[in-house]
Amino acid sequence: MAVALRKQIAQNKINTILMMLLFVALIGLIGWLFAWLANDSAILIWCVVIALGYAAIQYFLSDKLALASAGAKEADQDEHARYYRIATKLAESAKIPVPRLYVINDSAPNAFATGRDPHHSALAVTTGLLDVMDDKELRAVLGHEMSHVRNYDIRVNMITFGLTMIAGLLSDFGLRVLWYSDRDEEDNSPIGMLFVLIVLVLSPLLATIVQLAVSRQREYLADASSASIIGNPDDMISALRKLDAHNRPMRQQNIATEAMYISNPLKKSVLSRFFSTHPPIEARIERLESVKK
Repeated sequence: MAVALRKQIAQNKINTILMMLLFVALIGLIGWLFAWLANDSAILIWCVVIALGYAAIQYFLSDKLALASAGAKEADQDEHARYYRIATKLAESAKIPVPRLYVINDSAPNAFATGRDPHHSALAVTTGLLDVMDDKELRAVLGHEMSHVRNYDIRVNMITFGLTMIAGLLSDFGLRVLWYSDRDEEDNSPIGMLFVLIVLVLSPLLATIVQLAVSRQREYLADASSASIIGNPDDMISALRKLDAHNRPMRQQNIATEAMYISNPLKKSVLSRFFSTHPPIEARIERLESVKK
């Protein structure tokens, strides 16, 4: 199991790095096209400044915004003693500081981790999760979320979300400039303009797909890392099966924070399987089963 787990973790990290590089290349392409359309490099500089400012806000306030949007309240040490006890022991095993612990009053079983690094992290679980999970399964779920903290997935999720937003904004600006561009006619070849139009229209969709792929790889990695921390993939498999059996949309939904949850918190639709930030639970269980061999 240990060898297979290390191989899976290594491959997931490589895949995530490659996808992040693709993301950066996509943002660079959009920025270059925008500068070309505007015929003014100063506008691109302003876009970069605004993007950096947006990223700074995301960096320092993302955890507070995520917790507020989920309706999370700080867990009471007496009322939620089991939660505190398991989380404290797991943090010691994972060799990270104990995250700030929160509870969401919702019967749908779910959980997420947020923050910018292990020293500034928070973990939130629903009352439904605490109700349906036994100690071993709750330990596995919390191990999954602490793996996101330890592996800096919480920062990756924040970065990919921010880059997706920036890609959309740049594409929107680029399309507006395309219609009102004052470039000379000889510069506006039909083929060139068609290429620019296609890139600007498809870039937000491609950015979203890359974000989904990054999130899915991170979910596989967190499942495997949790199994490593608790020393037993069967508990993680059991927890995933319960999440699947009791799965339902959360009352307070926010598409911006969807990727952070252990299970998709949104209402399912026809296209949800393809555009979900989470791989199917059966696929996640198959991955865990494979590392046992």
